[in-house]
Amino acid sequence: MHAKDILIDGFGRIREEVHAALDGLGPDELHRRPAPDANSVAWLVWHLTRVQDDHLADAFGLEQVWLSQGWDKRLALGLPRHDTGYGHSPAKVAKVRVDSADLLTAYHDAVHEQTLGALRGLAAKDLERVVDERWDPPVTLGVRLVSVLSDDLQHVGQAAYLRGLLQSAAA
Repeated sequence: MHAKDILIDGFGRIREEVHAALDGLGPDELHRRPAPDANSVAWLVWHLTRVQDDHLADAFGLEQVWLSQGWDKRLALGLPRHDTGYGHSPAKVAKVRVDSADLLTAYHDAVHEQTLGALRGLAAKDLERVVDERWDPPVTLGVRLVSVLSDDLQHVGQAAYLRGLLQSAAA
């Protein structure tokens, strides 16, 4: 198995978990927060998708799907166009409201397709390419991809856990 195949599998698992976390949730469940400073399922999925979109577009020299496909306008969150959710206050978390889980799923699927396209063309030597020199040591493409995988898996796990909490409380 090649490294790109492992990465493709990893990002595919994120997509599966995003679908599972969002499946059948209505607006109330999407936006409910277990505490005033906590994140909602909608925010968690939007954030993990924005991070993947932003970081991989940058690493591969692509335009963000958020902008190129008009997701910023479709979701109309009232946040700056390049916002990914890092450092959001509770007030900003509250701004991430969508009409349906289908919109978040569709945005994630669009980002996933761009991710797959970028990963399919990878050669092993590409993973050593430096993509961010602001760090010491500089960040390679391989390190950036694993970092995004890790961050996405943590956030989708949080979304799944929160979904379970909400459904248990409603039962």
